[in-house]
Amino acid sequence: MNKTILLLGVAAVAMLSSCGNSNKCSCDCSCNGCSCSGEAKAVDENRGEYQIADRAQVDISNYPVDEEGYTVLFDGTTLNGWRGYGMDAAPTSWNVEDGAIHLVGSGTGEAQMEGGGDLIFPHKFKNFELELEYKISKGGNSGIFYLAQEATTKEDGKDVYLPIWQSASEYQVLDNENHEDAKLGVDGNRQSASLYDMIPAKPQNAKPYGEWNKAKIVVYKGTVIHSQNGENVLEYHLWTPKWKQMLKDSKFNENGDFPCAYKLMVDMGGKNHEGYIGLQDHGDDVWYRNIRIKEME
Repeated sequence: MNKTILLLGVAAVAMLSSCGNSNKCSCDCSCNGCSCSGEAKAVDENRGEYQIADRAQVDISNYPVDEEGYTVLFDGTTLNGWRGYGMDAAPTSWNVEDGAIHLVGSGTGEAQMEGGGDLIFPHKFKNFELELEYKISKGGNSGIFYLAQEATTKEDGKDVYLPIWQSASEYQVLDNENHEDAKLGVDGNRQSASLYDMIPAKPQNAKPYGEWNKAKIVVYKGTVIHSQNGENVLEYHLWTPKWKQMLKDSKFNENGDFPCAYKLMVDMGGKNHEGYIGLQDHGDDVWYRNIRIKEME
């Protein structure tokens, strides 16, 4: 009788010990939160793992160069050369209207609409000056991505594309007066021209919704500058201890909900430190025009 109770007690302690730490247990029980089930193991094994898709790039030498030495990426009439992120063609949510690339808003935010998706120019740039103009709708939200990768991860055994924002810096495009995101984040770091969720744009000189703003992004050997309407509004430096700390202090931190994002962004641009330019489909009408880029050695 006493021996039986003792054996049962030892077994109970062993089971509690196994199930008490879901990160380290190796039992075959199915207690709530246990990581030993096959499904939980698959999730843990793939967490933070990704692959960079190897896709054909546009030959930039086929594009016109203006009198100031900038390559013109958008001809003002077609989406030639542009395609959707993780797609073979441009999403149907994007069209050309009055000489501008226009996202037809769905009104559903990040949920996007059927046929929606982010738009990229499929050539990887390294050191460059990017200039363009944007106009946001009332209460609108969008963004300009740079040094982006097309990265995939495993879900249910299948390769799926990670969202573009998990691999790229984002120049925020926002109606500061009417979109709630302007009030979130820290010190205005989700307002227009900010490095989204990390560095606020100062001075904050965005024009109201419905008016054209001029954006400029400079990337040179890790130094990055955002300009808005002719003024430099922020500067930061990639691949430095400070950059790593900024990521850790943001929603992209390594222990957060987006472990692939931290790994992709801490080494922004991958091994060659280069990536795509992208325009965000955030579900709100937005227009982009006069898109040009100058590559630097």
